[in-house]
Amino acid sequence: MSAPRIFLYDSTLRDGQQTQGVDFSVGDKLAIASELDHLGIDYIEAGWPGANPTDDAVFAAAPSFKRARLVAFGMTRRPGRAAADDPGLQRLIGSGAPAICLVGKTWDFHVTVALRTTLDENLRMIEDSLAACVAAGREALFDAEHFFDGYKANPSYALACLEAAQRGGTRWIVLCDTNGGTLPHEVEAIVGKVIKVIPGEQLGIHCHNDTENAVANSLAAVRAGVRQVQGTLNGLGERCGNANLISLLPTLMLKLGYETGLSEADLAHVTHASRFVDERLNRTPNRHAPYVGENAFAHKGGLHVSAVEKDPRSYEHMAPERIGNHRKILVSDQAGRANVMALLDEVGLTLTADDPHVGQLVEQVKARELLGYTYDGAEASFELLARGLLQGLPRYFELDSFRVIDERRWVDGTLVTLSEATMKVRVAGRMRMTVAEGNGPVNALDLALREALLAAYPTLAGLQLTDYKVRILESGAGTGAITRVMLECSDPSRRRWTTVGASTNVIEASWQALSDAITYKLWHDGVKA
Repeated sequence: MSAPRIFLYDSTLRDGQQTQGVDFSVGDKLAIASELDHLGIDYIEAGWPGANPTDDAVFAAAPSFKRARLVAFGMTRRPGRAAADDPGLQRLIGSGAPAICLVGKTWDFHVTVALRTTLDENLRMIEDSLAACVAAGREALFDAEHFFDGYKANPSYALACLEAAQRGGTRWIVLCDTNGGTLPHEVEAIVGKVIKVIPGEQLGIHCHNDTENAVANSLAAVRAGVRQVQGTLNGLGERCGNANLISLLPTLMLKLGYETGLSEADLAHVTHASRFVDERLNRTPNRHAPYVGENAFAHKGGLHVSAVEKDPRSYEHMAPERIGNHRKILVSDQAGRANVMALLDEVGLTLTADDPHVGQLVEQVKARELLGYTYDGAEASFELLARGLLQGLPRYFELDSFRVIDERRWVDGTLVTLSEATMKVRVAGRMRMTVAEGNGPVNALDLALREALLAAYPTLAGLQLTDYKVRILESGAGTGAITRVMLECSDPSRRRWTTVGASTNVIEASWQALSDAITYKLWHDGVKA
C-alpha cells in the first residue's frame, strides 16, 4: 500500500509578506514563485488581488507554472451583500488565477465582534462566496480562520461553518490556528473529531508559530488525517511566523514516508530554495535552521568529529546531501586532530594522521584563539592558515601602511560622518598609494585596497562584503579589550566565505579579516601573484 499523498500549499508571497521588514517587489514575487514551482509545490498563493498595486501587477503578469497552481487569496463576501455585487470577491474571480482561497470566520466571537453580523449570515457568506468561485470555473479553497479557537469555544458552530463551505463546493477546507496558541495534542484531537464530519482528503492545516509549535501542529494534523499542509519558506509570516515548509518537507518525506509533489531530486533542492529567499530579501541565512542551516550538520567537539569520520550516523540524523546541505567540521580550541584532518581533507589538503604538520596546526589554532581569533565559523581564515603552514601562499600584495580618518561635516546641507582611508600597498612589484572615502572605516579601507589591487586583479570587481560582526572580548577590560571581527563575503559564483581578525584595535582587526577575505578569493580564483 502506497503512502498517502500530501499536497503542499505555499503562502510565502502573501502571509510571508506580513513579516516585519519584508516587502516583496513584483520581481521578487515572480522570482520566488518560479523557484517554488521548480521545487514542486502544488499551490502557490501569490497575493491578494485588489489589496495593493504590487499584487495587482503580479496577477496581471499571470505567472505560468509547469507544476503548481496559482492561487489568489481574498475574503468571503461582505455581510448583507450578494456575491455578484461584492467588488472584492469579483476582483478575485477576475484575477485569472485558476484557484481562489477565501478566508472566512469560524469563531462565533469573531463573527459577532469583528464582522458585526449574525451567525446565520456568516454561514451564508461562506457558502455563497465559494459557490460563486466554483460557478466561475475556479478551484475553491476555504481558510477556516481561527478554527481551533472557534471549535474550543463553540464546536457545533465551527463545524457548521465547514459544512457551509462543503455546500458551496470547496475543494479544500483548511483548518487555521490563526492565533498560534493551540498545542499539538489539541490539534490532533480536534482534527480527529472534524474528520468524522469532513473527510481528510478535503482537509488542510494552516498554523502560526506563536508557541514555536507551527511545524509540530502541522505534523499532528497530518497524523490525524489532513492531506494538505500550508506554510511559508523559512517560516516567514506575521508575528512569530508561519509553519516552516523548509522543515516540513523533509520531515514529511524522509521521516514519515508521505508522498508529495517532490521527487528525491527535488528534495535535494530545498537548501537552495531556503537560501534563495534570503538572498531576495537581503537577509543573512539562519545558520542554526534545521536541515538547511550552515550549522545543521556542523561538528565541533573532537569526540563527535572522530565518530563522524568513522560513520556519520553516529552524530547525524540523516545524510545532509539528501536536502542539498553538507557536513561541516569546525575548528576551535576544543578541536582535536580529527577536526583538523577532516577540515584539511575538505579543502583538498589530505595528510596522514602521523604527519607532524597536523599537530603544529592544532597548536597554532589553540594559540591564536587565546589571542582572540576563532575559526569556528571562519573557515576561510583557517584554510589560509593551513595552506600557509603546509605549502605557502602567494603574496598577492604587501601592506606598507594605512591611515584612517573620521570626519563629521556638512554635505549638501546634511551633517554626516565620513571615513577616509589612505593606503600604501605593494602590488605586482610596485608601490601604490590610494585614497578612498567610505561610510565607515572598514568600507573606506576596502575601497582603498580594491582601488590599489583592481588593475592587477580584475576578478575582485565581483567581491561583495555581505556581513560584518564585531564582538568585544573580556568586556571587563573596557575600551582596551580585544575586539574580534568576523567578515562575510560573497561573489557572483554564489560562493560565501568568512574570515576573522582580532586586535585591541578594531580597525586593525578589520584589516586582518579584510586582507584574508581578498587573499582567499584570489587563491580560489586561481590568480597568480
